[in-house]
Amino acid sequence: MTEHQLPQGFETLAIHAGQEADPQTGAVVTPIYQVSTYKQDGVGGLRGGYEYSRSANPTRTALEECLAALEGGARGLAFASGLAAEDTLLRTILKPGDHIVIPNDAYGGTFRLFAKVLTRWGVEFSVANTQNLDDVRAALRPTTRAVWVETPSNPLLGITDLAGLAEVAHGAGALLVVDNTFASPYLQQPISLGADAVVHSTTKYMGGHSDVVGGALVLAEAGLGEEVAYHQNAMGAVSGPFDAWLVMRGIKTLGVRMDRHSSNAEKVAELLTGHPKVSQVLYPGLPEHPGHDIAAKQMKAFGGMVSFRVAGGEEAAVEVCNRARLFTLGESLGGVESLIEHPGRMTHASAAGSPLEVPADLVRVSVGIESIDDLLADLTQALG
Repeated sequence: MTEHQLPQGFETLAIHAGQEADPQTGAVVTPIYQVSTYKQDGVGGLRGGYEYSRSANPTRTALEECLAALEGGARGLAFASGLAAEDTLLRTILKPGDHIVIPNDAYGGTFRLFAKVLTRWGVEFSVANTQNLDDVRAALRPTTRAVWVETPSNPLLGITDLAGLAEVAHGAGALLVVDNTFASPYLQQPISLGADAVVHSTTKYMGGHSDVVGGALVLAEAGLGEEVAYHQNAMGAVSGPFDAWLVMRGIKTLGVRMDRHSSNAEKVAELLTGHPKVSQVLYPGLPEHPGHDIAAKQMKAFGGMVSFRVAGGEEAAVEVCNRARLFTLGESLGGVESLIEHPGRMTHASAAGSPLEVPADLVRVSVGIESIDDLLADLTQALG
């Protein structure tokens, strides 16, 4: 920081980082550079480093600079989806014969990537309970190159001590990769706790309006950032300019939205905790949650995701999903509207029969920013 720069808070960075007014017109919003190629000033004479939009695009650059600033990293990169970001990172840091530790509670698509795609490439993985650091230590091998974690996790809302896990991973010479999608950088910044790479599905809270699919990586060190950027260009699963613009637009209100998501989710969790047809509520904001104290230490608030188990079993859980009206039955999460789903039959179906299989009576809700009384009334009627 120079002597003329002032320290900037999260909300200021979300609106301004990488998004200076357009030098030609003064436009205060970054333009959508819907372009594939760029006029060069003589052979090899690139204006601003742009030659072809797979390699770089000004709209994507603005988003990538903003992402890095929000997560406190050295390099941010934007992708076509969260899984595209994951795949690019994994093929950068792993090679055939390498090993990675993954959590026993992870997004089904992430598990599918490891179990059905990377194993065919010769990468091995072990499943560990990342909430138990001794369990992670036991899963490490001489060939372990990374430890992967979600916190809060999807869909069981497990909480992992990131600073502790970073010590375990680094002690074994491995990288720590954190999927920060559920928390968003507004609630949690894993790099400050020792993470080497942060992954996001920007489809979720970053975009925030269920109108874009995207992914992101933020790397703590510039060297690893350069390696991943090389693979981003070589593999090509980049964010398009309009998608990058939509994510940037969403990020501008991320802070105020996460405040409302979190406050609404706390009230939803309170309602469910006292309901006779709910056998268990999974929300890190509840004092009885086993990860509550760690979450309170490493998160600003507890987020907008709540999962619960229905006392009547699987069919009763499915019926709750079907009876909901204001909570829309659908996959994904993190939009302004509330969603409800049955993970076992929807988002986590690919984990069936594996150590990551989720309880059949589980319901997951993404609590939106609607009027809380309306949300509570809908859940009450859906539970019957």
